[in-house]
Amino acid sequence: MISYARQTHEEQPAAAPPPVEEHIAPAPRVSVQAFCETVETAAAVQSAGEDRRLGKAHLKIQMGGMAAAIEAYRSAPTPNVIVLESDGRNDLLGGLDQLATVCDAGTRVVVIGRINDVTLYRELVRRGVSDYVLAPVGAIDVVRSICNLFSAPEAKAVGRIIAVVGAKGGVGASTISHNVAWAIARDLAMDAVVADLDLAFGTAGLDYNQDPPQGIADAVFSPDRVDTAFIDRLLSKCTDHLSLLAAPATLDRVYDFGTDAFDSVFDTLRSTMPCIVLDVPHQWSGWTKRALIGADDILIVAAPDLANLRNTKNLFDLLKAARPNDRPPLYCLNQVGVPKRPEIAAAEFAKAIESQPIVSIPFEPQIFGSAANNGQMIAEISANHRSIEMFLQIAQRLTGRSETKKQKSSLLSPLIEKLRGK
Repeated sequence: MISYARQTHEEQPAAAPPPVEEHIAPAPRVSVQAFCETVETAAAVQSAGEDRRLGKAHLKIQMGGMAAAIEAYRSAPTPNVIVLESDGRNDLLGGLDQLATVCDAGTRVVVIGRINDVTLYRELVRRGVSDYVLAPVGAIDVVRSICNLFSAPEAKAVGRIIAVVGAKGGVGASTISHNVAWAIARDLAMDAVVADLDLAFGTAGLDYNQDPPQGIADAVFSPDRVDTAFIDRLLSKCTDHLSLLAAPATLDRVYDFGTDAFDSVFDTLRSTMPCIVLDVPHQWSGWTKRALIGADDILIVAAPDLANLRNTKNLFDLLKAARPNDRPPLYCLNQVGVPKRPEIAAAEFAKAIESQPIVSIPFEPQIFGSAANNGQMIAEISANHRSIEMFLQIAQRLTGRSETKKQKSSLLSPLIEKLRGK
C-alpha cells in the first residue's frame, strides 16, 4: 500500500502567498520521480528541481503519466516520492489502485490534477495520497508540495537561515549582522544564534564579549560528531534569547573547506533554533556561495562607493538568478557620510541594482568604535541611538515579524500586581 502522509487540499483554490513572505523548509536527501502528461508540468517540475530547497533531492522526470509509472515500477523499486500528473477521475483512481500493487511501503505520492472536487479528494485520501495539487502548477507549487511532505505539523518549526555578507572588505557587515541578531533576539523575542563563519579572523566573540573554548571549528572539523547535543555544547550564551557559535580566530591551522563542509552544521542548527544568522566572510569560494544560495534570506552590506556598487550588483544578480523562487536579496548602505569622502548616492545605487536599500546607516565612528572596543552592541552603549531603529527594521524585514508589543501599564497596574502577589 501507498503509505499515508500529510494531506493538503483547498476546495476553493486561493491565490498562493507571495514568495517574499513564504518560508518553506528544505527537503532532506530523498529520491523523487515525476511522471508528467504535459510539457508545461514537466517544465515546472524541472524548474523545481533546480530550487535550493530541493538541492539535496534526486529528481528524475519522465513523460507518460500514470501508465508510465505503473509500468516502470513493475520491475524497479519505487522512490521516496512519486509525482503523478493526471487529468481524469476514472483513470486516476483506477491507476492509483494498480500503482498500489507495485508500490513499496513508505513511498509518498503527490498527484497533480485538474479536477477541483471534494469527493475526489476524499477518495485520494482513502487511497493514501499524500498531496493533491491543482494544475496548472508552477515551480514553487511543486517545491512546496514535496518539501511539506517532510515537515510534519507536530514537528518543531525549522529554523530560518539569514546570511549577511559584505560587498567589500571593511564595510562593517559583521557589525551589522551582530547588531541585527541582537535586535532579533531582544526586540522580536526570537531565539537566535550567530554563526561566525570567518574562522581565521572572526569578530563575533569580541563584539559579544565572549571567549568560549569551543566553537564552530570543532563542528566543521568533526562532521561525524555533529548532532543536536554536540552543537548545544559548542554554543556560547550571550543573552536569554541569543547564542553564539564562535570562530576560533587563530592562525594555527589553515581553513580550507569543501563545498558542503558546513551542511551538517546548518542542518542541525535549523532543527534547534528558530533563527540562524550567518556572518559570512568577504571571500568567494564554493562553501560561501553555497551558504548564500542556501539561505532563506540574504542581506548584502555595502559602503557608498564604486567598488561596492559593482560588487553589490554582481552579488545581487547572481543570487537572484540562483534563487528564482525566493525574494531577491536585501541590501543596506553602511558608513554613509564620511567627511570629505566622495560618495555614490543611495538613489544611484537603487537605479543600478533596480532595488532600494533597506536602510542607510550613517558613519558614526565614535559610538561604533566604542561598542567594538567594549564588546557591546550599539543598544547597550546608547539605548536611543538612531541606528537601533534601523537594525530593528532590518530584523523585521529579514524575519517577516513585527516588533513584539509591550503591554501598556494602567493606573491600576500596581494594585493588580499587589493582588497577584497575595
